[in-house]
Amino acid sequence: MSFGEQSSAADLPEPKRLLVESVLSYADSNLDASLDRMFELLRIPSVSCDPLLAQQCQAAASWLATELADIGFDASVRPTAGHPVVIAHQKQATGPHVLFYGHYDVQPVEPLDRWEADPFDPQLKVQPNGDTQIIARGASDDKGQLLTFVEACRAWKTVTGGLPVSVSMFFEGEEESGSPSMDEFLDQVGDELRADTMLLCDTYLWNDAIPAVTVMFRGLLEGEIEIACASRDLHSGAYGNAARNPIQVLAGLIASLRDESGAVAIKGFYDDVQEPDEDLKSELKKLDFDTDSFLQNVGLSQSAGDQAYSALEQIWTRPSCEINGIAGGYHGDGLKTIIPSKAVAKISFRLVAGQDPEKIQAHFHDHIRARLPADCTMKFTAFGGSKASAIPSKSQFLQRARAALRDEWNCESVLIGSGGSIPIVSVMQNRFGLASLPIGFARSDNRHHSPNEKYDLSSFHKGIRTWIRVLAELSGCEGNRVGALDANSCAADKPA
Repeated sequence: MSFGEQSSAADLPEPKRLLVESVLSYADSNLDASLDRMFELLRIPSVSCDPLLAQQCQAAASWLATELADIGFDASVRPTAGHPVVIAHQKQATGPHVLFYGHYDVQPVEPLDRWEADPFDPQLKVQPNGDTQIIARGASDDKGQLLTFVEACRAWKTVTGGLPVSVSMFFEGEEESGSPSMDEFLDQVGDELRADTMLLCDTYLWNDAIPAVTVMFRGLLEGEIEIACASRDLHSGAYGNAARNPIQVLAGLIASLRDESGAVAIKGFYDDVQEPDEDLKSELKKLDFDTDSFLQNVGLSQSAGDQAYSALEQIWTRPSCEINGIAGGYHGDGLKTIIPSKAVAKISFRLVAGQDPEKIQAHFHDHIRARLPADCTMKFTAFGGSKASAIPSKSQFLQRARAALRDEWNCESVLIGSGGSIPIVSVMQNRFGLASLPIGFARSDNRHHSPNEKYDLSSFHKGIRTWIRVLAELSGCEGNRVGALDANSCAADKPA
């Protein structure tokens, strides 16, 4: 089967097709019970960055483990240096093994006065178009999304007594805080999380009616640069002209990071960039992305990146360098006539396939050192980095997932990229050679991280039904039980 060719429910054997319909019917009939369980989880204020809510994070983990055990998973709450992780397994004798990832922690709710109701008292709000919104912190990011998969497994288990593939689940409690305990935890669990592919549901639909598979995530490199000149702040009349001004120096260094075309001007920055393959480029062209609307929605009129590439390419397939903050000198009311001794900028790089965060950091440091004038010192503080990740375009798992999406949504799914990063995707790819299938049902207006976060009831329902179909389709993939490719496995599923 070539890229773009997908099976469908009609290709399934008649007994399996009828079985899938029975599982879907159960999910439809029991949607209210699924929604009740979602509300139970949403009521737990599992804000990972608040030490006062550590017990609530433990409560959310325990709730998930109990629910998974109730439907026959071998589920446990595992301690970490921070908030616990939930691990669950349900193995089958044959077929592929999938790992589903999600996170039960949520963002803080502030500003609280912008919420229409208590953020942890979920509300149903009927919309003029007849759809219903579930409003609560975590409704979309990521409690509601991860429960679409749990509820799909519940439907399969209830109707058939089993699952069409082996399933493991991996729910963490620090995703919204940068996953500080994850490296150490993954060192401890080792091969237990190996699988044939990883599924996750922390992504978006292309639009309200068209599903998407996110096949590219950019990597991330973050840091801070401090420029220091004089040993103390100076009187600008007494030292003006004679003393080096670190804000001016920093401004010049920042300006040197891009050339007139908008491309990053750091030597060696693009050396290892891997272009998307032609199949993927063709898929992206089908999206008919409206650049004007994209920019006008935020009050802009022209893309500022490398003009040799479209705006969509700039945010999905090209690396970037952005200034996230700058500070120095006096910030109070009025004017304080000083030449400050220090100036600081926070800078981040979004990376694409082929780029190594450590190499890019070295190129950046070299760029700054080469342009640093006399009487200046610099200090770099690294905040961490992760590599980009990409799904092989000819993956058998991708093809079958797209077939399931088409059967449920009655249209072809699209392949999209993400300008942002989901670090776990890169981590699992680099640690275990595990390619991911990010299929999410959030809409662009779900207000992630903002007051009145919402998840559409139709998205929750369609999400459950979609995963039921995806699990059935993936049962036809060649699984190898340990996640390492062999001669009987599809070579196209090996991560790039």
